[in-house]
Amino acid sequence: MAENTTEVVAGGLVLAVALGFLAYAGQVSGFTGGAGGGYPLTASFRSVDGISVGTDVRLAGVKVGTITKLELNPQTYFADATISMRDDIALPDDSAILISSEGLLGGNYVEVLPGGSLTNLEPGAEIEDTQGSVSLVSLLMKFVSAQAGDPAQPTDAPEGN
Repeated sequence: MAENTTEVVAGGLVLAVALGFLAYAGQVSGFTGGAGGGYPLTASFRSVDGISVGTDVRLAGVKVGTITKLELNPQTYFADATISMRDDIALPDDSAILISSEGLLGGNYVEVLPGGSLTNLEPGAEIEDTQGSVSLVSLLMKFVSAQAGDPAQPTDAPEGN
């Protein structure tokens, strides 16, 4: 009988630790099981390489929202993004939004640069000043082709008399 009690207590302890770990992991990752507060904003990007639904939206390095929807606009051929911003963040209507990289090996995130206007964006409004993702490979190829196309400057130029 003592073995059964010990097994039940040990099993309960393991279950409590597992539930605590799941709660901590959900809190750290920003996962919320509820409806999630926030107001929607939209933005159109030329390129959204490296981001997807669920990507962080950051202001001064702090997560203030997430990407909730990405779709191609058939008229403009731009990617339309819907962003859920925290209710306590009021963005000026001249704010900019861009896709930034965490580093050479890091992932991408969406960065909000607040403007200086005295009027704020209303829920459902569009952030018009956008900058899409920049491909490091295309930048490197431009650099390499520019270097290959430049003729080498002669180093043995004769001196004039």
